[in-house]
Amino acid sequence: MRKILLSLIIITVIFTSCSKEKNPFLIEKNNIGMLTDSTKIADLNMIFPNDSIVKLTNEEAFQSANYDIEIFDKSGNALLVLSPNKMIDSTATISTIKVLDSRYKTEKGITTKSTFGDIQKHYKISNIQNTIKNVVVFVNEINAFFTIDKKELPASLQFDSNVKIEAIQIPETAKIKYFMIGWN
Repeated sequence: MRKILLSLIIITVIFTSCSKEKNPFLIEKNNIGMLTDSTKIADLNMIFPNDSIVKLTNEEAFQSANYDIEIFDKSGNALLVLSPNKMIDSTATISTIKVLDSRYKTEKGITTKSTFGDIQKHYKISNIQNTIKNVVVFVNEINAFFTIDKKELPASLQFDSNVKIEAIQIPETAKIKYFMIGWN
């Protein structure tokens, strides 16, 4: 009787752990929901069957400097912008993903609605780059870079793109403008 009960418990545990559904909004180092660093552009329709995928036509892609693919949910809300590593190639994979929807979050809870203080609290900052209008904060742990508008910085740092900006100079309350995941 004990062997049968033990066997039933083991089988139940195996089935419940195998049937765990993947969170479609979880951001990890090599995946965002069902997208991975090896997902082919040709597979997007299977990954987003209920969402709208907006791609440029071949003619538009040749005239454009990029070939970004936009993903919208069924309500028309922008979710992601995907940049393939090759133009007009169904075997191409995704090189960068711009996260637009706040439902997407990292394992440590960072979303598009997070602040610099949230990033700093949960992740090690790998690098900070100063650009003309933004500050870009890199977190290698999750292959992410977070863009913060310079308007969120003290006035003395807003207009000089040559000054080196340190983490201590960025207010904890500085909001994320958007963030991206980069895969090679």
